[in-house]
Amino acid sequence: MLTFVGLGLYDLGDISVKGLECVRNADTVYLESYTSRLMGTDVAEMEAFFGKEIRVLAREDVEQDPRDIIERALEGRVAFLTGGDPMVSTTHADLRMRAAAAGVATSIIHASSISSAVCGLSGLQNYRFGKSCSVPFPAKGWFPTAPVETIAANLACNLHTLVYLDIQKDRYMRIPEAIALIEEMAEKRGIEPPALYVGIARAGSECPVVAAGTGAALKETDFGPPLHVLVVPGDLHPVEREYLEIFAGL
Repeated sequence: MLTFVGLGLYDLGDISVKGLECVRNADTVYLESYTSRLMGTDVAEMEAFFGKEIRVLAREDVEQDPRDIIERALEGRVAFLTGGDPMVSTTHADLRMRAAAAGVATSIIHASSISSAVCGLSGLQNYRFGKSCSVPFPAKGWFPTAPVETIAANLACNLHTLVYLDIQKDRYMRIPEAIALIEEMAEKRGIEPPALYVGIARAGSECPVVAAGTGAALKETDFGPPLHVLVVPGDLHPVEREYLEIFAGL
């Protein structure tokens, strides 16, 4: 059995009772560490809390060569831990299909996800979100502009855009940096940059930071430590605007 277990948004308190029971009864426990991370804990604390050794997986361990995961799931109970909800990331859906093709029974234990948490923290209505996108750290000779094109397409349909910020082994993109990159992308593509952003930091913690405003204003806002996420809203419904005024300083 291979069970995908969502850890939720921020710390060890976010896992469900069902998920906790699954992890403690597992023969092998993996932690996927590249799509999201729980900033309110670390691997050592997880091992102490669960009473299990945790094998940390990089992207290539899941996407390119998941044989070890599947072989162990053929022999015993494997818990595959992810930040947020397990199936928000397509890489996990691919692993589940590979496991099924190998004859492994699979199941999912869901948890809170940033894709739903942004609605509660920002007041933006969930049915008004279009396609999401991710802003990566640029590399030498590589500066993708697809994120701003996705944002522009959503705005043309009066839809909000959830913008995920890059997570790498030794650095986390922050809201001011992401806005600067989006503005640079817009200039390169000849697109008008967004007029309004909502920045959210440390969703799921006791003291998340939520701020709405122009790019210039949010680039000067201190959001504190990661993880950060960004939303580019479409035209605001009066209730959305009032919510942002009360809870995000719009």
